[in-house]
This record gives sequence, C-alpha cells and structure tokens, in this order.
Amino acid sequence: MPQSTTEHEKPEIFNIASLLTAAALVSPDAPAVVSRNGSDVRGRHLITFGELDEDSTLLASGFINLGLEPGTRVAVLTGPGPDFHMVIYALFKAGLVPVVVDPGMGVRRFMECLSEGKPEALLGIPKAQLLSLLFPNYFKTMKKRITLGRSWGWGRATVSKLLNNPGTAHHPVETRATDTAAILFTSGATGPAKGVVYTHKMFGAQVELIGNNFDLVPLEKNLITFPLFGLFTPALRLTGVIPEMDPVRPGAADPKKIMTTILEENVKSLFASPALLKRLALHAKSNKLRIKGVKTIICAGAPVLPQLAADVKEVLEEGASLYTPYGASEAMPLTKIEAREIAEARGMSEQGFGMCVGKPVPGTEVMVMALTDKPMKKLKEEDLLPQGEIGEFIARGPVVAESYFELPEETAATMVPGPDGTPWRRMGDTGWKDVSGRLWFCGRKSQRVVTKTSTLFTISCEATFNNHPLVSRSALVGVKVGADVTPVIIVEPARKLPPARWTALTEELTAMAKANPRTRGITTFLMKMDFPMDIRHNAKIGREKLAVWAEKELAKAAPA
Repeated sequence: MPQSTTEHEKPEIFNIASLLTAAALVSPDAPAVVSRNGSDVRGRHLITFGELDEDSTLLASGFINLGLEPGTRVAVLTGPGPDFHMVIYALFKAGLVPVVVDPGMGVRRFMECLSEGKPEALLGIPKAQLLSLLFPNYFKTMKKRITLGRSWGWGRATVSKLLNNPGTAHHPVETRATDTAAILFTSGATGPAKGVVYTHKMFGAQVELIGNNFDLVPLEKNLITFPLFGLFTPALRLTGVIPEMDPVRPGAADPKKIMTTILEENVKSLFASPALLKRLALHAKSNKLRIKGVKTIICAGAPVLPQLAADVKEVLEEGASLYTPYGASEAMPLTKIEAREIAEARGMSEQGFGMCVGKPVPGTEVMVMALTDKPMKKLKEEDLLPQGEIGEFIARGPVVAESYFELPEETAATMVPGPDGTPWRRMGDTGWKDVSGRLWFCGRKSQRVVTKTSTLFTISCEATFNNHPLVSRSALVGVKVGADVTPVIIVEPARKLPPARWTALTEELTAMAKANPRTRGITTFLMKMDFPMDIRHNAKIGREKLAVWAEKELAKAAPA
C-alpha cells in the first residue's frame, strides 16, 4: 500500500479567486468595477465586491455542471467590463484555465496564438463565436461554446443562462498553488508570441508585490487602461474604473475623456502605457491643467524616457508618484523606480549609459550574466558579470514564470539552473548593475548590433540622437553589407524635413555620434516618418521591421 502523505508533504492549497472572496467578506457593498465604456452586454455599469463574488461563484457552478472539468483550457474573447472580471474569476473558481490573447497583435497572429493555446472551450461574445466558425482550423481542439450575449444557433450555453440556472451548487474547486491558473500570451512585439504559464501562486505573489510597492490603498479607485492589469484590482480590493477608450490602441485614447473620468470618478491611481501618458501630459500642459486627485501612476510596457517622466510629474499634484516597474509578461514586477530617481539618472541616460530601472523589489533577484545566444544547461559562477559590465538580465523569484505552454525548447532556452539548482529566467534584455544595486536597461539582446569592432545596444545609442531637438525618436538597426554589419540610425523627425535640412541634420547627428564613445562607429542615417510600434502599449519600436526597410533603402542607394 502507498505510504500516507505527511503534513509537510501535502501540496499548498491556494486559488487566486480566494482574494476576491476575502475582499467581498470585508467590503461586500463597495464597488469592485465601474464601467464607463458601455461594453457590458447586460447594460450593467457597476458591480460590487459582493455581487462579483456571488456571480462568479454561480457562474463557476454553471461551468462545472456544463461538464467542464478542472484544468480545461478556455479561450476568453470578451470586451473590457464587469463581465470580463466575472468570467475570469468564475473560471478560476471552477479550476479552469483561461487562455488570454491580446487582440491587438492582428487577426492572423491572434488566431495562431489561440490555436497554440489549444482551447477546449470558447467563451466569447457573438463576434468571437462567428470568428471561430469562419476559421475552424484555428479551433480544432474546441469542444464547447459559451456565449457572452445572445447565442445565434452555435450552442445554447450562454453566460446569462448559466447565471440564472447554474444547476447544482458547487463550492469553488480546491486547487494547488502550483496548478496552472491561466495561459497569457506575450505581445510578440520583439519576437514570436508565446503562452506564459501562470500558476495561482505566481498570481498571488504578483498581487502581494504590487500591493506592497506602489502605494495602492484598498477601496480607492484605479483607472484600468490595460485589461490584464485590471484583473488584479479585485484581488487588491481596489475599485477598477474602465474608461471610454479602445484598450487595444491606448496611444489613440482621447485624453479629454480620460481626464473627465479621472475627475468624475475620483480616481486615485492608474496603470498606463508611455503612449497614453504622453497624450495625457500633453493635454494637461496645453490646457494648463493638473491630473487632480491621482496619487499613484504605474507606467509600463516600454522604458519611460526622462523627458516623459518630467512632463508627467509636472502635471501631477504635489506628493503624487510616478512609478515605472521593469519586467515582462514572464516576470512582473522585478524592479521599480520613481520619477524623482529617473530625473536624477537623466544625465547618465542621455549620455548613453542606458535607462535606470531601479533596484529589485523585495523577494526578487536580478543578476547580469555574460552575453550569449546559445542555450545554457547550467549557470556557473564565472558566467555572472561584475558591476558595470553589460550582459543579459536573469531573474528568479515568486513572480517569475518557469515555463511556456507546450514549448519545451523555448522553455529550456530561457530557463537555466543556477549554481544551487534554482532556476533563473533569461530575460532577453541587456543591461548592467551599478555599485548601489540599481539596474540599467540597454535594450533587447536580440536587437543589439554586433560589428567586427564593437557591440552596440539600442537604448544606449538612441539616447544620444534623441537629444537633438529635431529628432522625435530614433532606432538603431544592423544591416549586413558584405561580410560585416553596418550600424544604422533611423530617425523619425519631429516634423517632415526638406532634403537640404535633412542633409544638415545628418551632419549634426554624425558629429554627435563621434563625440560619444558608445556611438562613434555610427555614420549611416536614414529618415522615416511614422515608426512601426507595438499595438499593446504603442511604446515599443518595431526595430525588426525597420531593419528590413533599412536594408532595402541602402540597397537602393548602393552603386549598381
């Protein structure tokens, strides 16, 4: 007979949805989600913690009675709103695994990611159900459909029916902390999108770190401009406010509407991409306004440039904070830095030392290892670099995901056992650590430009040229010419320049390059209006696309 499991050997029991239940017990009548975008299919614009907890429990029972077993992967295709929160927490309570893909990456790639997540059920609005019927090859693993809204003949199961007639009542499924809670796909902005496996324990650690490090006060209102971050608001006992905007294109949001929502809802904190913050700051400065009432802003998705941090800080009220954490879909947050620290580091950033992203948050570790593109079987002490040397960031801690969904090779390439056997995640980002323990981000490892004589890093090099008043932004790319790689700086000017002014500008930029040892080898410049940007945050430059464009441009200019 098998031996009985001792108390110490029993797996830790935890479900991230338990934090919602705890919030509902303490503050049942407080608003959990307030929607101002009118996308809630039931026409409901406010839901309390008690209602959200009760409805998600009823819906979870409906899922179970429908025959969905714990561990079943469910593709979630809904719009932002209270229903999105209810559906996700119901899936957690039923032990189901939501598969969430960013719709902003384009229809084809979006469908490919859904297919890679191998969903066994689809929970979505009617448009999503129609999409699955038009493209059945991407939904080969799907066996059940649940519609958020009216069903038009593709299956009778709807969220409203399950809520009103859930069937036999069930308690939330008991899950282990290490069980898969969700599969969240990366944006694919700097490489192929991959499904990151989130456990309940990892979600819980993120809630704890966010709650402890970013001045968020329970029951205060948080503006949700990025739906995935909004999932944390009920667990943090914050009231999530969903503004009238397209979350897929934050850089196109109407700043006047955002400001109105902040004032009317008495918003105290918000999470936003640099693109959205830039629009808010410009609107406030142009109209001599302040972002009243907001005490905390968390900005992520791309490096927050010193000028943007200064502009935002200028329109915030005295005592308010702007934080920018460093991390990725696979590990967030790893570090944090406040606007004051960004301002202090501005001089070094503009000289090409990289962007300071602060010190690791308590409970996480970030080290720097020697640059290599090869997989590693084990991390050795000699692989770790001393302070001041640029290498690849590696991280470990409770918020670090340890695998991609059914991608063993990619997982092996990004996870490496340390000297003590503990796995470290290779972040794919380059940077260095200073004497005080702060990390400086220099750019994506895959985007570095390696020539015969030097290695150039995007963020470090671009900072030099971004200092020119006529340069809106710049991008470093490498173009192979013969046996060597030519570093090229592509410039997006602040305004369209006539040929004569562009010629003069290239001469000025060449002089700037020669004056800085980090850019001394750069002599080729190209001009391009409207850089390709990532859709999720409208903040990451599509350097891979620019490199292809630059190669064609240089080929045109080459002598026959």
